[in-house]
Amino acid sequence: MKPKALIIRTAGTNCDKETEFAFQAAGVKTCLHHINYIKEKPDFSDYQILCIPGGFSYGDDLGAGKILSLEFICWFKESLQRFVDRGGLILGICNGFQVLTKTGILPDADFRQKVTLTDNDSGRFEDRWVYLKVESQSVWLKDMDERICLPVAHGEGKFYAEKDILDRIEGNHQVVLRYTDKDLNLAGYPFNPNGSLNNIAGITDSTGRVLGLMPHPERFIFKHHCPFYKYKEVFPFGVKFFSNAADYFK
Repeated sequence: MKPKALIIRTAGTNCDKETEFAFQAAGVKTCLHHINYIKEKPDFSDYQILCIPGGFSYGDDLGAGKILSLEFICWFKESLQRFVDRGGLILGICNGFQVLTKTGILPDADFRQKVTLTDNDSGRFEDRWVYLKVESQSVWLKDMDERICLPVAHGEGKFYAEKDILDRIEGNHQVVLRYTDKDLNLAGYPFNPNGSLNNIAGITDSTGRVLGLMPHPERFIFKHHCPFYKYKEVFPFGVKFFSNAADYFK
């Protein structure tokens, strides 16, 4: 049977349809629901995958993802803990990554915030394609090329943590994606579009089943999504994230 993914949207979410399409193309059955619908029955037992897509939930009025993260804690804390404990997969893309960190699902799934995504060093919204180094074979990144490229689009994407937390995340090999130049060297702006510490673009929990990343894999599903596809051979790297999730449950 096909795995079933719940994609959660709310006011300001704007990448939900693209994300749903990407999961469906990978062979995943999807349910796209507004958060108010889920509040009526806060039970995730029917799903194997949860996804919080990108956008600007509630306009990011109190900071990116903050209001939605409070809703998750108030309404779904116990259900989310059960979901994680039984081996479900969670994906947070851009605003979804911001929600996962502020909810405390990343990096430790203990619902205590330890890291954040904050204002870009450039002081402006960054919308560009970036090179990424894959440093993990977690569920979501299995058999991925070492170098991939994906688009980013965010104003608050700078990964920040205090040194002890950052060192622990690094030591546990929870950093799975880093911004690099085309030769996989760590580099500053514009290769690191937001000034993230240690060039961090994505992390997982200790199991590798919960992934948060700022780049948008759902925006690189077809070759023609890439602006350079007419000039050189490109592979739509975003596909692999979603097919890996589907394959995990076979």
